[in-house]
Amino acid sequence: MDEGQGGTIFGAEIPFARLCGVEALRFENGRTHLRLVLGPEHANNLGIAHGGVLCTLLDIAMGTVARLTAGRPVVTLDMQTRFLSPGRGVLLAEGRVVRAGQSILFCDAEVRGEAGTLVASASGVFKPTGLREPASRRPGES
Repeated sequence: MDEGQGGTIFGAEIPFARLCGVEALRFENGRTHLRLVLGPEHANNLGIAHGGVLCTLLDIAMGTVARLTAGRPVVTLDMQTRFLSPGRGVLLAEGRVVRAGQSILFCDAEVRGEAGTLVASASGVFKPTGLREPASRRPGES
């Protein structure tokens, strides 16, 4: 399921994700998988992935898995990020729900390089908002 090219991330229109080049790969086993091919526009003054693009990738990974779990849109209430090594080339992100209540969801995410090196990790708290999405609009697990 490569929805990122079509402008949606697992059925949700996220204009900032499109601007950044974030691609949806798949949602399986309760986890979202995303990819970002880094370009010069994603770099900081050292030529490595800017912290802002890493935070964006982590937030989208957690936010999409929270949305798919809750069945409706979510907003980020809190996010803690850890930068562990320089990001270069292609980055892969994975998000998962740690605990889901009725009013908030706790999530984790990691960003790794293609070779598996852990670049950054985050934990976040998300609040469902709005109406439940119809089941026909939610992507199934593969």
